[in-house]
Amino acid sequence: QVQLVESGGGLVQTGGSLRLSCASSQDFWSFMAMGWYRQAPGRQRESVAHITIGGSTNYRDSVKGRFTISRDNRRNVMYLQMDNLKSEDTAVYYCAAGPRLFEYDLWGQGTQVTVSS
Repeated sequence: QVQLVESGGGLVQTGGSLRLSCASSQDFWSFMAMGWYRQAPGRQRESVAHITIGGSTNYRDSVKGRFTISRDNRRNVMYLQMDNLKSEDTAVYYCAAGPRLFEYDLWGQGTQVTVSS
């Protein structure tokens, strides 16, 4: 069974950095698009960042200039580098993969990111 597994979450102070990873046993070349979503308590899941097999990226406005998405198709790992973290970034972060941007059929279990002020 194909799985996506997130790691790298944790507790960090405002202004700090974290790097999330998303790994899979399946060859990343089969994932035409991948992305990160997040869900804070009491809120709907929201899009954070996305990347295509060709390297095109998409970010929500509130993370532009602070977050960077990347993928290593040889190592089957996707990353989300998060810098200058803010309290409003606190959420469970999920990675996803699928045939097109925003059309994902494979999801990870999530990793908690907590930013303390």
